[in-house]
Amino acid sequence: MGKYDDIINLKRPISKNHAPMPMENRAAQFMPFAALTGYDDKISDAGKTFEENILKAEHPEEEFHEC
Repeated sequence: MGKYDDIINLKRPISKNHAPMPMENRAAQFMPFAALTGYDDKISDAGKTFEENILKAEHPEEEFHEC
């Protein structure tokens, strides 16, 4: 006998107090969102700074300007 054999064939419960959620709202629960606003920009800026520092270390005689 399996671990869930006693409940595997039960019907799912349907609330008597709450109407079913519309499909549009259900789908919105799984849409991506930016939990940390500005995080992507900060990571991008840090990557650019890191790359600039590498270039400066490799070629200290040259001047580098942002494009």
